[in-house]
Amino acid sequence: MTYSIFLVEDEQNLNDLLTKYLEKEGYSVTAFTDGESARAAIDRTPHLWVLDIMVPGVDGYQLIKEIKAASPDTPVIFISARDTDIDRVLGLELGSDDYISKPFLPRELVIRVQKLLTRLYESAPAKNTVTLPPYTIDESIRSVSLDGQNLNLTSKEFDLLLLFLHNKGQAFSREQMIEHIWGSDYFGTDRVVDDLVRRLRKKMPDLKIETIYGYGYRMLTA
Repeated sequence: MTYSIFLVEDEQNLNDLLTKYLEKEGYSVTAFTDGESARAAIDRTPHLWVLDIMVPGVDGYQLIKEIKAASPDTPVIFISARDTDIDRVLGLELGSDDYISKPFLPRELVIRVQKLLTRLYESAPAKNTVTLPPYTIDESIRSVSLDGQNLNLTSKEFDLLLLFLHNKGQAFSREQMIEHIWGSDYFGTDRVVDDLVRRLRKKMPDLKIETIYGYGYRMLTA
């Protein structure tokens, strides 16, 4: 299977270099150097977006809002020249699946792309849906419904749900949750865990997620 990647990067030399590296791995890459042209392609729904936050026209923050509104499950990797916690947290709040700071080696981006696409599209799917009253969860298509209506969970929100679903009653520290959801190479504040739990609680208020103060979280079995 050939994965399609939409790359939004306004630095032409870097755009060309990243495109070359990704295509060498067998990916189909469509490159954009400004936000307006990328916005016009949102309805084409690639397997992955790679977005530079600071691009002319429409910035990466606005683009990810529109991408997630059109296709909530489409993963996004953010690129930023500013290595700040606020950029990471805001990007994750908007639904990004990974974050990489400039300067970086093109090979680092390739590895992150490979890991993300493998995890999202090549993991063994569940054969049946799971009922977690009042919700119905289909792991094979990564969807959650309530009374027949689909709940638009981001990729990270669904990953958190699966972590709780497969480990009911087990307590997880924030560090363990980061390892499971963001991976061992994540670097940043553990506040992203609290933010992710908050968003999942808001979308699925009937989940019994208990806060273990000073440690982390667990989902109660009843």
